[in-house]
Amino acid sequence: MKIKVCLFLFGFSFFGFAQETDSLAVAVDSLYFDEPVIDSIEVTFSGNAIGNSTALFGFYQKLYQLEKIKKGKINIVHIGDSHIQADLFTAKIRSDLQGIFGNGGFGFTFPYSVAKTNNSAPIRYTAAGNFQSYRNIYPDLSKPVGLSGIALETNNDDFAIQLNVKDAQYNFTKLKVITPQNNNLFAVSVANKSIVIERKVPKKITHKIKSGEVLGSIADKYNVSIVALKKANGLKNNLIRAGKVLKIPTKGTQSSTTTKTEYIPIGLEVSENYYEFNSDIPLSKIAIVPNNGAIDFALNGLVLENENAGIIYHSIGVNGAKGIDFNKFTLFNDQLPALHPDLVLISLGTNESFDRQSKEFYFAQIEKMIAGIKEKSPEACVLVMTSPPSVLHRKYQNTYIEDYAVAIQENAPIVNYAFWDLLSVFGGNKAISRNASKGYMAKDKVHYSKAGYEKQANLFFDAFMQSYEFYKSTLE
Repeated sequence: MKIKVCLFLFGFSFFGFAQETDSLAVAVDSLYFDEPVIDSIEVTFSGNAIGNSTALFGFYQKLYQLEKIKKGKINIVHIGDSHIQADLFTAKIRSDLQGIFGNGGFGFTFPYSVAKTNNSAPIRYTAAGNFQSYRNIYPDLSKPVGLSGIALETNNDDFAIQLNVKDAQYNFTKLKVITPQNNNLFAVSVANKSIVIERKVPKKITHKIKSGEVLGSIADKYNVSIVALKKANGLKNNLIRAGKVLKIPTKGTQSSTTTKTEYIPIGLEVSENYYEFNSDIPLSKIAIVPNNGAIDFALNGLVLENENAGIIYHSIGVNGAKGIDFNKFTLFNDQLPALHPDLVLISLGTNESFDRQSKEFYFAQIEKMIAGIKEKSPEACVLVMTSPPSVLHRKYQNTYIEDYAVAIQENAPIVNYAFWDLLSVFGGNKAISRNASKGYMAKDKVHYSKAGYEKQANLFFDAFMQSYEFYKSTLE
């Protein structure tokens, strides 16, 4: 059933919403870049391999079938903190894997700009309406924080969120909408029209006072009383001065125009873990609008897919997040099956080190996270990445991430996950000065430059492909 939804806005256009800026409180894990001074000395990296790779053989089997028959989709979900939210590290992995195995779609996406935070993915969002956002790093468990790690809410039904794909390779034919308890809260619109409405409003007349003029002469000129003139301008006496602008009270009217943007919503089809919209042609733009009858609205994420066989690489990150933050909102694991994960990557640890979490507490949260993933998505394989080298509070050696790396390696065969030791591959904490001089790190020596994140992605891709090729050799 199609229902007309109208928004009355000045200067509003379907493909020209006002962009919002990032005003969230910035945790230690927020992302920024600077222009590094690059050392010309060549840097080599060693020991680049996937540990306990047999834990991925179930995933590799699916990947092998995709490679052989060129049918179906493989879903990889990468969970982490700011470097994952920014989608620089993950964008390079996505591109490299899809270049080999096919592009099945962009995957998970979220209106980060509407939530007033950052993301560099080629999916742009703008919105009309008032929204509130809440990240999983905060303690209020009543908030509908789910798969995105960020709740986006409104109780107004006069909103629209525009999604605009800036890279044509990620145009989509299927859109999945993920909401708390899979409630039917939203519809979509692929078209709109603008209607200009003309109406009569009170006429506005002003008068700029000239030298020598008095209040009485101005009142006579416009045929109004001195009392009415004083009231309209909040004057307590008859004293006026040259140059001031007076409002002239009048009963006249003048024409005014208002732009009305009209949407014709299309209802979504229900699935077990999401609502979906399917298009006969690839789309680059769509609007998320209220579903008729819904009162309170909460969005946990969107998924973009196409008709091609290949890999879908879902990126889910939250600035400042730790394992305990993803664990405390049960809606996260409840909604994970909406992505049909075949492999889940976990990249957490830097923020935990700034909290000075013990190795035991850190790994207990990682283990709990893996258990939650396996409970709701039992077919998924898991790979845990260690944190890259970093300085603690700008001046201390970060021994915490070194301890976390040990715990990740020691427990891999026990809990049955694979691991990639990024800390060691990138030279460990002793290589921080080297990495910084090469232009891989930001000034705080915690975050990395775009080149640094992309280098990490290249190394992971190499290790991943080497591990996969080893798996294929076991089939011969």
